[in-house]
Amino acid sequence: MAVETREYRAEARFQRVSPQKARLVLDLIKGRGVEEALTVAAFTKKRIAPVIHKLLTSAVDNAKYVAGEQGTDLDVDNLYVKLALANDGPRMKRIRPAPMGRAFRYQRRLTHIILSVAEREATAGLVTKVEPPAVGQTRLAAPKTSKAKKEESAAAVEAPKAVKKTGKKAAKKA
Repeated sequence: MAVETREYRAEARFQRVSPQKARLVLDLIKGRGVEEALTVAAFTKKRIAPVIHKLLTSAVDNAKYVAGEQGTDLDVDNLYVKLALANDGPRMKRIRPAPMGRAFRYQRRLTHIILSVAEREATAGLVTKVEPPAVGQTRLAAPKTSKAKKEESAAAVEAPKAVKKTGKKAAKKA
């Protein structure tokens, strides 16, 4: 029987930044824990970063509110950024003066940003505490003996690679 995990989302629509620039910041926080993602968004030097920080806090607040309304237990420290999207919004067409009385058209892009946070599932396979290895056990493989090293280096020396000559000089020799 699978346990259903709830997603909590927040949207910021019609943001005056191109989706490509917004994705630069969203890719930094995607998949991270909420606390770490908030720190990354706070210290990122992009114009859209404060908007994404505010949106992430809104998603966390939405999670707290919905969990309180439904009476479900929510561990805020266990939340992570599940989805971070920057979709195209409408484009504003603008005209820029050009030489000789002409005009060039350009487009100001708008972005719809969607953030979704969810609670990580606590699985039995996750290691929460690392125990030191027992006496006599090592984490690394045993080092190779000097005889094995010599055999490997000898095999590498014996098999030289063939070099293929091409071009005008190779054609003259043939």
